[in-house]
Amino acid sequence: MNTLTEPETLAELISDCASIPADLREQRPSTPTPPAPRPWTVDETCHSQVEGLGEYV
Repeated sequence: MNTLTEPETLAELISDCASIPADLREQRPSTPTPPAPRPWTVDETCHSQVEGLGEYV
């Protein structure tokens, strides 16, 4: 691994990455799990916005 120059080939990059100590590679912050999406429902307000649109189009 040469820290003074950028890798010029994919093989050099892979070699450089493989030489990173394991304890540095394992320090990933835990990502929070996003909440499950709420189910979509049509209420009266939503329905009234498109009511009669079929005749318009």
